[in-house]
Amino acid sequence: MREKMNNMAGPSKASISRVAAALVLMAGSLLASGAHAQQHSVTAKQRATAQQVASRGVPVGDLVANAPDTYVVKRGDTLWSIAGMYLAKPWRWPELWGMNMEAIRNPHLIYPGQTLYLEKVDGYARLSTRGGRGNGDETVRVTPRSRLDSVSGTALPTVQQHLIEPFLVEPEVLTSNTLELAPRIVAAVETRTIQSAGDRVYARSVSGQGLLTDPGEDRNFRIFRNAIPMKDPETGAILGYEAQYVGRAEMVRGESQEITPDGKGGRNSDPVPATLDIVSVKEEVRVGDRLLPLAQRSFMNYVPRAPYDDVDARVVSIYGSSTVTNAGQNQVVAINRGTNDGLEPGMILTVLTKGDRIRDKTDDRRTMIKLPSEANGMAMVFRTFDNVSYALLLQVRYGVAVGDRMVNPQ
Repeated sequence: MREKMNNMAGPSKASISRVAAALVLMAGSLLASGAHAQQHSVTAKQRATAQQVASRGVPVGDLVANAPDTYVVKRGDTLWSIAGMYLAKPWRWPELWGMNMEAIRNPHLIYPGQTLYLEKVDGYARLSTRGGRGNGDETVRVTPRSRLDSVSGTALPTVQQHLIEPFLVEPEVLTSNTLELAPRIVAAVETRTIQSAGDRVYARSVSGQGLLTDPGEDRNFRIFRNAIPMKDPETGAILGYEAQYVGRAEMVRGESQEITPDGKGGRNSDPVPATLDIVSVKEEVRVGDRLLPLAQRSFMNYVPRAPYDDVDARVVSIYGSSTVTNAGQNQVVAINRGTNDGLEPGMILTVLTKGDRIRDKTDDRRTMIKLPSEANGMAMVFRTFDNVSYALLLQVRYGVAVGDRMVNPQ
């Protein structure tokens, strides 16, 4: 790994050119999104370059020394692990797989049991699921047991899904008053101050419009507490407010009104809060906690790739802990760049150390010096908001701290 990090420190001009072509290739995927397409337009020349890269693959010299000519995909494999099996720079996977701009919108999926063939022609290498540069992919044979599930559900994930699955619904970056305007838990069946999974609680809306009551509406909610400001380590600006995820609840009955006699010949109209059952908890639920709709789970089979624009991000926080100062491999960090900066799930970034300020003891004047940043590992963006993204640390040599940089892989 140290060897790979050293290679990243000084790429050749030819390597930079190839990576740039790959980034252009990735930019084509934005044509599927109107807003991004306007921000990142693709010229005719760039389009031609991207198609050329897609058609010929990567130079044979960019393969790892022991890249297999054939490989049978196994359960437990990931796109990232297979990319690293073939490439010293796994983020160049789209080039090796021959994904043109159209294919990236609907990327080829790889399934356990498929055979991958490494084809080398005229100094370039391509990977396919059919030997001899055949057209099309091989037929995926599903065992009788697997027929109960859709074939798409068996496709390889980018990384081990359990590493990021909780974070697809837990982190939520909000505006300053979003949580204040969200429905709040006001009471519980039990008299305890904290509630757990299986307990019943009651909630009211702030707006007075009531919680969702239509039969066709989603009746599942996430429970949050304490929206904490996320400050940019560079500017000090507030990027958003990260709400603390507490648990999940399912609504049994919506809010209503109950009319009762007031004893004076009139009637009282009392609001009746919604009834919810707590389904799961990460922490104990309390009165005053807020409810937000359950986010749709998007188990995307995104393609590991380099960003298409220059990225220079800083780590804002280590997710899930206010006391841990350094994050390790397979932990999640938030960074100060998001969709407004062109980041998308699947993009790979190089993690750099911040570089310590130390006193030069060899200098009679004991001058303070700043050590340079060094490559420390790789991270993959998997969830994005306007100004913030969450990234999984795929591999790191040293602990990652707030203020550490993340940049384009080189």
